[in-house]
Amino acid sequence: MRPLHKTAVLLKAASLAALLSACAGAPPQKAAELSSTGDEYALANRLTWGANSSAVNDLATQGVANYLHAQLHPPAARLDAEVSRQIDGLTISEKTLPELIRDLDQRRKDADANSDDDKKKSARQAYQQDLNRLAREAASRHVLRALYSPNQIQEQMTWFWLNHFSVHQGKGNLRAMVGDYEDSAIRPHALGKFRDLLGAVATHPAMLRYLDNEQNAAGRINENFARELMELHTLGVDAGYSQRDVQELARVLTGVGVNLSGNTPGMRKDLQGFYVRRGLFEFNPARHDFGDKTLLGQTLKTHGLKELDEALDRLATHPATAQFICRKLATYWLADEPPGSIVQRMAQTFQASHGDIASTLETLFNSAEFTTPQRGKFKDPMRYVMSSVRLAYDRKVILNVGPILNWLNRMGEPLYGHLTPDGYPLSASAWSSSGQMTTRFEIAKAIGSGNAGLFKSEGPQPQEKAAFPQLANALYFSAISRRMSPATAAALDQATSPQEWNTLLLSSPEMMFR
Repeated sequence: MRPLHKTAVLLKAASLAALLSACAGAPPQKAAELSSTGDEYALANRLTWGANSSAVNDLATQGVANYLHAQLHPPAARLDAEVSRQIDGLTISEKTLPELIRDLDQRRKDADANSDDDKKKSARQAYQQDLNRLAREAASRHVLRALYSPNQIQEQMTWFWLNHFSVHQGKGNLRAMVGDYEDSAIRPHALGKFRDLLGAVATHPAMLRYLDNEQNAAGRINENFARELMELHTLGVDAGYSQRDVQELARVLTGVGVNLSGNTPGMRKDLQGFYVRRGLFEFNPARHDFGDKTLLGQTLKTHGLKELDEALDRLATHPATAQFICRKLATYWLADEPPGSIVQRMAQTFQASHGDIASTLETLFNSAEFTTPQRGKFKDPMRYVMSSVRLAYDRKVILNVGPILNWLNRMGEPLYGHLTPDGYPLSASAWSSSGQMTTRFEIAKAIGSGNAGLFKSEGPQPQEKAAFPQLANALYFSAISRRMSPATAAALDQATSPQEWNTLLLSSPEMMFR
């Protein structure tokens, strides 16, 4: 096979710069027309992490209405045996969060107490390596589910909410917590009631530690979590609440924190009935401000931890929250600037259904705004990588997630890696620079040539299975080829090897949009 040369360079330099603009104006077909035209590829490309033959066949077999219903109300995902084997073998699958944290915390204490400086340094390094390994396990599990779970809308909403309720793994020991944060706080509620999701997030140790609420106590107020809870998680920055509201919510949150020791703190007898412990979560009434509060114009009587439930009820049911959440959902699924008409109808559904996320998405997916032609939504790094691997290998299970995690790092969107709590941006302008396009071309080349290392097993004697994708297949000729511009088609015609052809397809402007 001849190496990539002039044609690839031309596509990288010219097509990926000039043709992206032209491709952005090419609207997808109406979803409402899919059942009659047989063009399930377009809908699969929008509703999954990336269209492939299996997803298209599922849509064709089930029909659009049945497929959407099954996706919005999914049963427990049945994963391929190889995927399950990889996930079940992870430490985060074998141990609970309290077990993980207590083991690690004891190791950290033992390391700090070591009188031998060399041994202390070595033990501290081993502790950090274990934290890194646990974070990598969480990211690997997320990627495997995104690639192979049949519940594709649930998987995308898990990523969406992880980004909405963003925590950065680099703080403290959050690397050991992010896997449980995703699996117990986010995933079970990704298509459920927003209030349940909000409550799970607001009491998870990862969020409380990330936004410093374990430092929030009566007389020593820390407003970090209260501010982000209102500004980023519920009402939105322009909802009209005041700094006083932030301060009052911070008072509500006093005593809400994390206890890694397993020991119950000392407190007065009259406070003991208010104490709550669930796993690593703790409400310590000795640290709580028991005075009455006024939140969003209404009095909030002192009830200990019940105050938080009442505060979250007010935030979750506020009309501003419905607008803020629905606009963000529409931005993710539909367009960088979604029409106000669909945002308004989604918000009405959100409020009428008491924050039911699946019902809100159903309003979006069945809307005229979603089914009429429009500009394609530009892929962020996560979607570009997932869609490329899914298209290249369909249900063939990769053995090594490492290259994917490295690609996400290179493009600036690693899982659990956003430094600030606002999450990664959802608009094209954040991800469409020339540097991004160059990196995407290199990723396309690695996948298209079969040299990415995705099928290289890890361990003392790693083995690599040949994995050269065949992208010039039935799906391409029946569906994808119709979306290629004349310039992209001409570049593909000039390819001098199957590997080069794969690279040009995966790096083409059309593959940058869904």
